[in-house]
Amino acid sequence: MWSRISLKNRIYIHLAAIFLVTLSAAAVMVWYSYNLEGVLTTITDENLVAFQSAESLEIALVNQKGFVSYYFLDGNPAWLSQLEQYRRIFREQLGHARALAQSPEQRQAIDRIADEYDHYIQEKDKVINFYKAGDVKFGSKLHQTVRSRFFAILEMCEAYKGVHTQSIMAAKQEALTEAARLRDTAMAVIVTHVLLVLLLAYLLVYQILNPLRALIRETSRNEAVEMSGNDVKTLSQSVRGLIEDVGQTQVELEKSRETLLQADRMAMVGKLAAGMAHSVRNPFTSVKMRLFSLNRSLKLSGAQKEDLDVISEEIDHIDTIVQNFLEFSRPPKLKMQPVSPSTVVDTAIQLLRYRLESYQVKAIIHRDQTLPAVQADPDQLKEVLVNLMVNACEAMTGGGSIEIHERLLESSTEALKAEIRITDSGTGIAPEALKRIFDPFFTTKEEGTGLGLSIVSRIIQEHGGHIDVTSEEGRGTTFRIVLPTLGGKL
Repeated sequence: MWSRISLKNRIYIHLAAIFLVTLSAAAVMVWYSYNLEGVLTTITDENLVAFQSAESLEIALVNQKGFVSYYFLDGNPAWLSQLEQYRRIFREQLGHARALAQSPEQRQAIDRIADEYDHYIQEKDKVINFYKAGDVKFGSKLHQTVRSRFFAILEMCEAYKGVHTQSIMAAKQEALTEAARLRDTAMAVIVTHVLLVLLLAYLLVYQILNPLRALIRETSRNEAVEMSGNDVKTLSQSVRGLIEDVGQTQVELEKSRETLLQADRMAMVGKLAAGMAHSVRNPFTSVKMRLFSLNRSLKLSGAQKEDLDVISEEIDHIDTIVQNFLEFSRPPKLKMQPVSPSTVVDTAIQLLRYRLESYQVKAIIHRDQTLPAVQADPDQLKEVLVNLMVNACEAMTGGGSIEIHERLLESSTEALKAEIRITDSGTGIAPEALKRIFDPFFTTKEEGTGLGLSIVSRIIQEHGGHIDVTSEEGRGTTFRIVLPTLGGKL
């Protein structure tokens, strides 16, 4: 239901809700001001109680004065009993007033009244005793002094009552002032919120909603734009479509660029290969024929014959490299057959024996058992190992070692795989070069073609395996080859 309402109507609904909430809040503030006034009035009543207590003190004190005079006139002891009753009332009111005192000054005033009253009672009792003893002269004289103390206590009670009167008036005035101020504030809040709501409505409609719809029309890929209830969603879809178009165009441009570069490189390789076919292969063919003739006509020792065989094999190796270079853009057809990678490793090391010695490099094989057969082209797989070991020798100009680790990777879910790790103790490869090491025509050698490792990667992929490399500058390089075996799963 809510999603069917247009954005404009949603904004208006939100604004109406804000207005109602603001109005309700202001009404609550006004209502609360009256409640506050009532609370303050209640607080004022506490001062009123204290005021009434002070007034009771004054009345109880005044009543005591008449009973003594009546006793002097007719000598009736009932007046003295009533005097004691009002003295008790005065002390009760005094204790009540002390309990209602709200400040140290008020408590001190109560204490002064109590202290003065105690003296007054003591002197009043002396007057009564003189009259009882018949000594009217001394009693009358002392009575004049007691009368002055009585009026002093009466003035103190009147002053204490005045303090509470002033407190009552001040509290009431303050409550009325605060209530009026709160009502004024509430009215100001109402007016302010109404203005803010109107301003917000103007901003949303003329500076957000209208530009948003204009942007939807501009970003839409279709001429006819259907404005749904959710304009933000429509704009999001339009922008997302533009981003997808830009991304797809960028990808296609990158692919086209790479294709053009690759085509240009392949054209260059083709021209270079055509020239090399006549310039390199024909002389090597002549050399091979002469070596064959020498091998038949000369009587060679065992070592000489072995050297001649190695030379012939190296010439075949060079011929294979030239053939790979010629057919880089047209991969040769693989002659697949079951072969153990361990056998190919031994063949490659035997082929490179003299080259390893010339570089003062020692090849060490770590083999627990012969690896099971894989479906591979032995010549192509040997080319991979020879290429990697020759690169390793060139990275160890001062001599070193090449360690070849063979092992079988076993898994309960995947086919058995043969792993060959070739690790050298050379200078290593820089991180920025390591990322592009298998790219065609990328090389760090001054006279390199940049095709060797690219061909290696392609050959391994054609065999259904993969190759990766790890290296650290100054600590050597490790190439890891993984090939699926014919042994199946565990």
